Amino acid sequence: MSEKPRIVLDTNVLFSALRSRLGVSFRLLSMVGDGRFALQLSAPLVAEYEEVLKRGPLALSHSQIDDVLDYLCAQGGHHAIFYLWRPALRDPDDDFLLELAVKSNASIVTWNVSDFKKAAHYGVAVQTPRDFLSSLEKAL
Repeated sequence: MSEKPRIVLDTNVLFSALRSRLGVSFRLLSMVGDGRFALQLSAPLVAEYEEVLKRGPLALSHSQIDDVLDYLCAQGGHHAIFYLWRPALRDPDDDFLLELAVKSNASIVTWNVSDFKKAAHYGVAVQTPRDFLSSLEKAL
C-alpha cells in the first residue's frame, strides 16, 4: 500500500472553500481527516489562515473560523521550520509555504500555480485543487 499524499493547502484554497460549498475547494476541505491525504501545517501557515479568514468577507463568525482552524490543526501534521531561504518565489509571502512543503515532503495545492514556478527547483510539486482531486480519484 502506498503512502497517502501529503499536501500543504494554500490560504486561497481554504478561503475559497469557506466562501462557497459548491466548488472544488470545498470538496477538498471536506475530505480533510478522511484518510485520503495528509494535511501539513506550520505555525506561520495557521497564523496566515486565521488572519486572512477573519478579515475576509465570509459568512462565518470568528468563533466558527476558530472551529475550522482547530479541526485542521487536530487533523494535520505539524512542522517547525528552521531554515529560511528567502526570497525564493515571485511573492516572498509564499516562501514559508515552500519551506513547509520541502520540510514535510508535500505538494502545494493552490489556485495560484504560477506563483510557485520555482518550487520544482526544490523538488516540490504544485497542483490546483482540481488537479489534486483528479489524481486522488485516479489512485482509487
